[in-house]
Amino acid sequence: MEDKSKIVSTWVDAYTSKLLQWAIYKLKDKYLAQDLVQDTFVVAFETFDHFKQKSKPLTWLLGILNNKINTQYRTSAKFTMSELQAEKFTDDMFVEDGHWSQQEKFGVWQEEMHLLDNPAFIKIFEQCTSKLPGNWHDVLFQKYIFEKDSSEICQDLNLSDTNYWQLIHRSKLLMRKCIEKSWGN
Repeated sequence: MEDKSKIVSTWVDAYTSKLLQWAIYKLKDKYLAQDLVQDTFVVAFETFDHFKQKSKPLTWLLGILNNKINTQYRTSAKFTMSELQAEKFTDDMFVEDGHWSQQEKFGVWQEEMHLLDNPAFIKIFEQCTSKLPGNWHDVLFQKYIFEKDSSEICQDLNLSDTNYWQLIHRSKLLMRKCIEKSWGN
């Protein structure tokens, strides 16, 4: 029992900030995020014997946290753009043979070397990411914020390799389209 307590205590110290960052980003509510992260560690302690060490502790904890976040979404009925809506939004980017449509060929952005230092751009970026459907958002966030490799993301989100690449591609396209429409205006 003490070994379990020490291990989970170590995890609390090591992973709270990353879990909290993820939960705040997903929920847009700091206090709710804190509650769900705390609940995540309680569940981790209670189900510690089920952790088979086939994944990293952070991966396992993120899985627990994602389940808590999904439950929160279901109970609060707070949803973003559905996948079907997002697919319809990106459909007009391509012609029937799969090539870019003429009006959707993206130009090179102006020499914006420090976009992430621009508060107006950050606001647009956050608005665009909040519009992504659940799995699209999760894949993009885990790849570029948590810098996870595709196999870890597939395991975390229970995705096939093919589905992962499709989601990452579509989410990047949707983000680019949203940013260009908003940033250009």
